[in-house]
Amino acid sequence: IISIYYLYSVMSDLASLVPILLGGFKTTLAIFGLTLLFSIPLGLLVAVLKMSRFRIVRYPVSFYISVMRGTPLLLQIVAIYFGSYYLGEYSGLDISFDRFPAVIAAFSVNYAAYFAEIYRSGIESMPVGQYEAAKVLGFNKAQTFFKIILPQVIKRILPPVTNETITLVKDTSLAFVIAVTEMFTIAKQISAKEANVMPLMVAGAFYFVFNYVVAFIMECIEKK
Repeated sequence: IISIYYLYSVMSDLASLVPILLGGFKTTLAIFGLTLLFSIPLGLLVAVLKMSRFRIVRYPVSFYISVMRGTPLLLQIVAIYFGSYYLGEYSGLDISFDRFPAVIAAFSVNYAAYFAEIYRSGIESMPVGQYEAAKVLGFNKAQTFFKIILPQVIKRILPPVTNETITLVKDTSLAFVIAVTEMFTIAKQISAKEANVMPLMVAGAFYFVFNYVVAFIMECIEKK
């Protein structure tokens, strides 16, 4: 009887907890989706700029990548949110970010740096003969890159891109630092209020399922 009552209590807690966490999961999903939407094309642009033969372009981009990869994402979120506010105060311009846009901006510029290095490694791994054959066939540089090089690069970089995407799912929890109430923030608040670890465990299950779905989709894309 005690076991049945305990099981009923657990199921009742889950029934009330899951809808609340789903509300926060929408924010988590929005951070994830918007970050990928902005960082993937931005990463390609950064990779192309880093491979430029002009030092005036290559050096600043290399410095940007070093800063993004060498400092914590948590610090970058804080720097963009509060830094834009103080910059706007001193300059007199309205350039401050709200909390959610600041999170998206920080995540996007951070992950763009990682994606840029993945793109660069894929592009530089292509044999020189690919470019020479394209030139012989009359392709210009843009046609060579987008029609011949990039499709092959995408095949090569999918595994590391998958790893970064899975990391992004877990990193969305860092949005709490500027009070963006995504799923893990809500779970921590409920856990602290009720002195119960179950909300954190349920949030962990959400992350696991989300990561599994992402990994499955990326695996299907790799097979294609």
